[in-house]
Amino acid sequence: MNAMRDNVTHFRCRIENSIAHLALDRPERKNPLTFDSYAEMRDWFRDLHYADDVGAVVFEPNGGNFSSGGDVHEIIGPLTEMNMKELLAFTRMTGDLVKAMVNCGKPVIAAVDGVCAGAGAIIAMASDLRIATPEAKTAFLFNRVGLAGCDMGACAILPRIIGQGRAAELLYTGRSMSATEGEAWGFFNRLTSADTLIEEATTLASRIAAGPGFANMMTKTMLAQEWSMSIEQAIEAEAQAQAICMQGQDFRRAYEAFAAKRKPVFEGD
Repeated sequence: MNAMRDNVTHFRCRIENSIAHLALDRPERKNPLTFDSYAEMRDWFRDLHYADDVGAVVFEPNGGNFSSGGDVHEIIGPLTEMNMKELLAFTRMTGDLVKAMVNCGKPVIAAVDGVCAGAGAIIAMASDLRIATPEAKTAFLFNRVGLAGCDMGACAILPRIIGQGRAAELLYTGRSMSATEGEAWGFFNRLTSADTLIEEATTLASRIAAGPGFANMMTKTMLAQEWSMSIEQAIEAEAQAQAICMQGQDFRRAYEAFAAKRKPVFEGD
């Protein structure tokens, strides 16, 4: 399988010890997204599904902020001049980033600090786990710029994380969700100081990456696919998924390690 590339142009990427560290790279503007960064991240996450050298991803803040969303001058302005066909191509591309994150096969941890708004909030939402600082301010602010809250899967994914009523409040008002609200509502797994944010996120990512990689991929796949299944369908799908994992070498390694009273070393197959 291929090694994941880190020579990206429109965002930061560093791969170390099986962890990919990503960040948007315009800290002077609170890390807005552009057409180019959307497209390059979409393609990067699509390729990630086939990479064996990455076991988990940490999406990090830069300069004290996560992301302010779509760039006002480089995205919002040009969108007002586009025709319907062009607009639909753009909204499909942004949705494709979320689909690529959901289907990348690797757990993604968002480490959120400062501003996390618009498409930045969506990236955090589309991640598997979220850790934040008390200074994090998360806003699905589409309503405040005259758009619907149903952007990039927000109406499907956000209610599943924090509940229908809470999601509706954020999407109808566009107000910021404080870090303490986010933790209480289950959006953030936990809060930590800015000084320890990256360390905590990396420690969690390292623990996940050291686990059974193929099985983690299967867990992520089932978490996404079972949204649209009945309980009966989900139980059957999990039976098939688990039987596949039981044929893997990591399952045998775990058994042999348990029998020998030692910690298993997983290799992801």
